[in-house]
Amino acid sequence: MSMFQNGFLAVLIILVSGFYSCKENPKKETSENQQTEEMEIEATSPSYKLSLAQWSLHRMIRDEGMDPYKFAEKANEWGFEGLEYVSQLYYSELETANFSEAAMATFVEKCKAESEKYGLENLLIMIDGQGDLAATDQEVRKAAAENHHKWVDAAAALGCHSIRVNLNGTQDPEAWVPASIDGLTQLATYAKDKNINIIVENHGGPSSNAQLLAEVIEKVGMDNCGTLPDFGNFCIKRKAGDYYESNCVEEYDRYKGMKELMPYAKGVSAKSYNFDEDGKETTIDFARMIKIIKDSGYTGFIDVEYEGNELSEEEGIVATKKLLEELL
Repeated sequence: MSMFQNGFLAVLIILVSGFYSCKENPKKETSENQQTEEMEIEATSPSYKLSLAQWSLHRMIRDEGMDPYKFAEKANEWGFEGLEYVSQLYYSELETANFSEAAMATFVEKCKAESEKYGLENLLIMIDGQGDLAATDQEVRKAAAENHHKWVDAAAALGCHSIRVNLNGTQDPEAWVPASIDGLTQLATYAKDKNINIIVENHGGPSSNAQLLAEVIEKVGMDNCGTLPDFGNFCIKRKAGDYYESNCVEEYDRYKGMKELMPYAKGVSAKSYNFDEDGKETTIDFARMIKIIKDSGYTGFIDVEYEGNELSEEEGIVATKKLLEELL
């Protein structure tokens, strides 16, 4: 074989080798890119922490005599990371002291000490019975907003991000919207300098009409005013005309409602009632609710709020937490 032929053969071998190498490398590169993309998707997927709503323990506290300041201890025992307090569960001592500055300071001091002892995060306080923020009377709304100031201060001292309020007052939707806007604006204006959010739960009456509540939040238009969507509280009309107690005669679509409230959510309440043998909630489609939450882009805490009667409060709390962990 001549030198020319030898040289030609060498070049041919190099070209063929390069061809096969180029065919193989894209496969390897595609595989590496796919792995990278999968890792990025996993890294950007929401990672939800679970908190405990103190209302889940209301029978333990009211009927069984449990000290409400044991809240952090019990939440830690069940494996939660955040705490959502309920103001009315402390009223037996606070009302006796007429909600004095000293009494409120003691409440904060004791709650903060317990949360720090167990390494839990204080998230919010749910406020009840402090006046009608959606009353038609301007002076009543003003008094209600001012009555909530002490709870804004307490939340700030505890390191919470929000207080949850109710928009009670008139149940006439046409009057309720402007009254709610005014009441919320007054309170959110006070809370703004304290770095506290004012968040509204769908909690009976017009507030459980998610479209109306979303309209109110939109028209308030303040960054520290939002919602606390609750899986279960979508009754807009009850037999006796009350907010919470009598039989529901008209209910808003809970899944539609969650979609409408999630854009303004600064917390989420996973309300549960009863469970079947497989551990699924029998009243609410939790898988559907979790998809709505994920699709909304929300990444904050999700709270467990058990309100059933078939299981004990502890059993219901544990069952709800287990179901959420399976779905998240």
